[in-house]
Amino acid sequence: MSWFLLSIGLLFGGYFIYGMFVEKVFGIKPSRQTPAHAHTDGVDYVPMSTKKVYLVQLLNIAGVGPIFGPILGALYGPAAMLWIVCGCIFAGAVHDYFSGMLSVRNKGQSVPNLAGKYLGNGAKHFMNIFAIVLLLLVGVVFVSAPAGLLGRLTGLDVTIFLVCIFAYYLVATIVPVDKIIGRFYPFFGALLLFMSIGLTVALMVSSEHSMLPGVEAGDFFQNLNPNDMPLWPALFITIACGAISGFHATQSPLMARCMENEQNGRFVFYGAMIGEGVIAIIWCAIALSFFGGVEGLAEGMGGNPANLVYEASNGLLGAFGGFLAVLGVIVLPITSGDTAFRSARLILAELFNMPQTKLPKRLMLALPLFVGGAILTQVDFGVIWRYFGVANQATAALMLWTAAAYLLRHNKLHWICTIPATFMTTVVVTFILNSSKLGFGLPMTVSTIGGIITALLVASAVWMKVKGKVVDHEDVLEPGE
Repeated sequence: MSWFLLSIGLLFGGYFIYGMFVEKVFGIKPSRQTPAHAHTDGVDYVPMSTKKVYLVQLLNIAGVGPIFGPILGALYGPAAMLWIVCGCIFAGAVHDYFSGMLSVRNKGQSVPNLAGKYLGNGAKHFMNIFAIVLLLLVGVVFVSAPAGLLGRLTGLDVTIFLVCIFAYYLVATIVPVDKIIGRFYPFFGALLLFMSIGLTVALMVSSEHSMLPGVEAGDFFQNLNPNDMPLWPALFITIACGAISGFHATQSPLMARCMENEQNGRFVFYGAMIGEGVIAIIWCAIALSFFGGVEGLAEGMGGNPANLVYEASNGLLGAFGGFLAVLGVIVLPITSGDTAFRSARLILAELFNMPQTKLPKRLMLALPLFVGGAILTQVDFGVIWRYFGVANQATAALMLWTAAAYLLRHNKLHWICTIPATFMTTVVVTFILNSSKLGFGLPMTVSTIGGIITALLVASAVWMKVKGKVVDHEDVLEPGE
């Protein structure tokens, strides 16, 4: 139990210590008008309270990733907890903060436009394609997972729930942000927090299941996977949303258009990621504890993390409490899936320079996205999840490089973004080179060397792109920045 409490303490400490440091490096300007006020349109640019914006941001980024990812990552042992804590503080929360605050500084623009501004048009075009593909994959993942859980919970045909969730997504994608998302999601956020705390307390006081049984300090640096799966680099792809996720870069601009003051950015963006890290640690601890260790987890889960969610929720909280907990897990992907399609609509609107104040124009962009999503639901979930994982972390790396370029341009401490960007680029390239299912199936040593070389080449390219464009003071800004 002490390891669990230490992990939670480190996450909160990271928010207050490293989060303040990141905020200082960025340099907030509380007197500066935010897009919520400068570009209010009653649809996507709507000022909302800080508490509401935080809860919506938390729900937007917390799909099944901080639950399913840590459960699957727990198969590698307590090393999963180490990555969640370190990745969240030094990579994920930094990534989310800059994706949100750079959007605030650039009229609420989406990540492809940010990449284009700081890395060039090539990065912008690449990111437009990559972001749309990622968001479609996210939307499909976040339809299939809750539909499957609802089918198991009620005994009804999963297809019924697929249709109902898609119909809801369409409505939530096109109506003003404060009508559904801003009104109901704070309540869902409270349900999520209640579910997480309830499961944690139940596990801590359980007489049948002990918290992290037999875990020792040395276990955090060992691969305990019972299936002999390599820890590097698969763990860093498997645990995405609980440590760092490129999907969050597509979501942060939604709340960047609703945040009332720059001084709220650390709480809204860095803080929401820390909140997701706490959720990830809770589910990782449950996964390592409920079945007595990684071998029991592999057998009890049966290849589907939803089985652990269902069994642990009912086993720890009883029938009614388990129902509420599973309902909380169902709400998570639904509240991220709709904002995934909403983000995709806004990215297309920026790409085609199409104002979104009129409903027909919102429908014109939204309907093709849902047709594509419906087609993808027919693809095997496991295949979709693998591609989602790689696309997700590649997007995170590109967003971190965008933030590093911004810091370089303004002669600030770029290492807070350059180091995690280099690491995540190495992870993604190594995984693609080594994977026989998604990549080239090369030996691990060759793949790792290739990943490191690629990351260093990208770092050099970013530096050369920014060279000669450095300004010495934050007040020297381009129009709209």
